Amino acid sequence: MLSNRRSLLWGLLISILLLVGIVVFYREIHHLEDSVGPFENQALNKAARSSRIAARPDPAAPSPLPPTSIPLQLIAVPKLELASQFLRMWRVSGSNICGALREAGIEMSEWKAASMRNRSYECYFQRIYERDEVRPLSSTFLKVRGDEIGDILEIRAKIIGPTTDAQGRLAPAVLRIFEIIVKQACWHDFEDTLASIQNLQNVEYERFGSYLSFTREAGSANIFNFVLGLKATSGSQVRTKMYFSTERWLQMPAVLLPASSSGSAWGHPYQPIALNDVASPRQSPRSIWNCG
Repeated sequence: MLSNRRSLLWGLLISILLLVGIVVFYREIHHLEDSVGPFENQALNKAARSSRIAARPDPAAPSPLPPTSIPLQLIAVPKLELASQFLRMWRVSGSNICGALREAGIEMSEWKAASMRNRSYECYFQRIYERDEVRPLSSTFLKVRGDEIGDILEIRAKIIGPTTDAQGRLAPAVLRIFEIIVKQACWHDFEDTLASIQNLQNVEYERFGSYLSFTREAGSANIFNFVLGLKATSGSQVRTKMYFSTERWLQMPAVLLPASSSGSAWGHPYQPIALNDVASPRQSPRSIWNCG
C-alpha cells in the first residue's frame, strides 16, 4: 500500500514538472518572437525607404543623354558652292569661258588638249596687226589654260602696241576681252581693275586666294601682260582649298544613301574622276554655276 502511494506521488510529480517545462518553453518562444519582430519591421522599413530614394530622380544629378548616332551628313561631300564663302574658286569651266569669248566676236579656238601626251587643255586667240621682219609690232594674244575636266588654271594675255584713243585709253575692242573674262569669273570686286586696264596703268589685285595682274613689261613701254588665276597663299586658304578639293573625297557607298534622297544633295553623290579617261573631257560642275 505504501509503495503504491509512492508510485502515485512520483507520477504526479513528474507530470507537474513536465507541465511546468512545457509552459516555460512556450513562454520563451513567445518572448523571442516579440523581441525579433521590431527588428524585422525596422529592417523592412529601411529597405523600403532606400528603394523609394533610389527610384526618385535626383534634381542635382545630370539627366542621362539620349542615345545618339552620327548622321550621314557628316561624311557628305562638301558643296563647292560653299567654298566661295571662304576661298575664291572658278565658277565657270574653261570650255564655257572660251565659248563666251567666241560669242563676243573674239575668235577663240576650241577647248581641247594642248597635245597628244599632255593632260592640260586650253583655248587661245592670237591676232597680229603689224610686224617687222623679226617680231610683231602690234598684236593681241590670249590663252585660257586648264585641265581635262574643265577646271581653269590660269588666264594669260599679252598686248603689244595696243590701239588707243585720243586720251590714251585702250581701244574698246581689246578692253572687251578683259571685261568678258572678269564678268565670267564672277568676282565682282575685280571689276574695279577694269578702269586701270583701260588707262593702261599697272594694277595688281589679290583677294581670297585669287589674283589679277596687268603690268607693263619691264624694259618696254608698249608691251602689257595680263594674268588672272588662283593662288592660295595663307595657311587658312591652303587648308580651305584642300578641304573643298574633290580629289580628297571618295564616292559614298550606295547603301549609306537614304531612299528618299531625290531632290537633295544626297541624291547626287560625288562621282570620282577617272584620270585615265582622256578620250572626251567632261564638263566641270562649275559650268552650270552663275554669279548669283
